[in-house]
Amino acid sequence: MTFTRVPFNGEGKPVTLASNSPRARPVGRLIIAAVTVVTATVLLIFNGVASAAQPPVGLGTAASFAVLAGQMVTNTGPTIISDVGVSPGSAITGFPPGLITHGTGTFHAADAVALHAQTDLTTAYNDAAGRGPATAAPPDLGGQTLVAGVYNTAGPMGLTGTVTLDGQNDPNSVWIFQAGSTLITASNSTVALINGASPCNVFWQVGSSATLGTNTTFVGTIMALTSISAQSGTIVEGRLLARNGQVSLDNNRITRPNCTIPPTSTTTAPPTTTTTTAPPTTPVTTIPIPIPIPGGGIPGGPGRGGPGEQGPGEQGPNEEGPGGGGDVPEGSPETGGGGTA
Repeated sequence: MTFTRVPFNGEGKPVTLASNSPRARPVGRLIIAAVTVVTATVLLIFNGVASAAQPPVGLGTAASFAVLAGQMVTNTGPTIISDVGVSPGSAITGFPPGLITHGTGTFHAADAVALHAQTDLTTAYNDAAGRGPATAAPPDLGGQTLVAGVYNTAGPMGLTGTVTLDGQNDPNSVWIFQAGSTLITASNSTVALINGASPCNVFWQVGSSATLGTNTTFVGTIMALTSISAQSGTIVEGRLLARNGQVSLDNNRITRPNCTIPPTSTTTAPPTTTTTTAPPTTPVTTIPIPIPIPGGGIPGGPGRGGPGEQGPGEQGPNEEGPGGGGDVPEGSPETGGGGTA
């Protein structure tokens, strides 16, 4: 490897240094260091590595509008659009020739629906403006491929040519662009989506007004503080939402993206089994009850005379009266005493 240095030598010839020359080594190191710094800077700015993953900006009821203005909506030519609203102003002109062919097909002029949507738009605008950390973007996004993240310019943000948003096969990737003042696209500019990027997750927060040049193909929801103008032939897959000013249309096609909210995962707890413990069983002891034998006495018990009355049995061989003592052995059933043992 050789390195050429300037100025030339005294003969007007370039000085050639071998790559292993002590004088060449510092030059080589400087070139490598410069290339490394530039590469790292490009990766930091344009691959979004400095931005944490972001949730989508919640639009509330403003999400149901393709066009929402603060003062008025004007149209020229056969614009095709979905729902239109304006509040606190009430003027909507140019329909027809403009057509509403999808959505609910409704104009909301200074009604409660449009007022509520403007309130939600203000909340969404402030949310997007406050997102971070943000990566500094160049004044013109043309020619860049950007992964998900927050991108910011302190002043105007422009687009000449194509900016590509790379979802990296993650359908939940979110892009938030913060323009310090205006957003302006040149004619025939394009916002392109690749690798699963979704128009539902692209948001442009504009500090003043936005202008989409002729035949621009644009993606995402524009939230402008003042006004929005879509020039002839512009196609938008997203929304044009202006807080305070007007939205001007001219032979455009504006399609509000069909964004669905994923269902919330629920976990079913296993059924609870209740165990009932039976009370302890107390053993029952049966005590035999002596049964009196007719004629008096209890088997196995010593007999004795009754209380002086004749028992139910016949009088024994002894002729003496009850309780008289006789010659009958104790416990004999022949006793007529009726006593107990």
